[in-house]
Amino acid sequence: MPDAIPAATLILMRDRPDAAPEILMVERAAALAFAGGALVFPGGRIDPADLARADGHGLPVDDAAARIAAIRETIEEVGIAVGLDAAPGAVSDRAALAGSLSAATLDLAALIPFARWRPDHAVARIFDTRFYLARLPADAPAPEPDGGETVRAFWTTAQAVLNAADAGRAMLIYPTRRTLERLARFANFADAAADAARHPVRTITPFVDHRADGDWLCIPEDSGYPVTAERLAAATRG
Repeated sequence: MPDAIPAATLILMRDRPDAAPEILMVERAAALAFAGGALVFPGGRIDPADLARADGHGLPVDDAAARIAAIRETIEEVGIAVGLDAAPGAVSDRAALAGSLSAATLDLAALIPFARWRPDHAVARIFDTRFYLARLPADAPAPEPDGGETVRAFWTTAQAVLNAADAGRAMLIYPTRRTLERLARFANFADAAADAARHPVRTITPFVDHRADGDWLCIPEDSGYPVTAERLAAATRG
């Protein structure tokens, strides 16, 4: 397969009484080369600085670096700090906090491994992305988009995003849609964490299945996702 860029993304959830949990979504700027205009979870590529901070956490270096990248990117993109030794909350100086992350300030155990996606189709950029879950309190602060890569950030339910995409009001790339379908089944964060424990993370690479009724973009049926195939013509690959 072509070389891939290591990346990480963070699924932030907050429980609500007698209602589906909310998930933090961001809208990427339309001009971006990758997933421009799409709704995604906060995240981005793993930088050399993330790798430099990855020692001393009792985790494999690639896993620790990915968790650090997910924390840093969430701070930079929406101004919310999670996975630190202090209580999660809004950030007043994003650049300063993102630059000061260290083994002493990071609580990487706050992030739960959930998935790993690595497409292999011919596009300009292929990302090998690790997905993590993290919990925020019900009164978690409102996200503030950075106005550059991220033009909108908001709390919503997984099903609401899927409904918006089905109505043509939102764009979702294939891994995000499959992940939202999985998240939409959970009544709270504990359910999501339990599901993650039942399905050890393995790299998912979508493949095209040539069927009698046309081409379908598929993932393995035993990977923990309720929907494992979508017509290739309808899928937005990412």
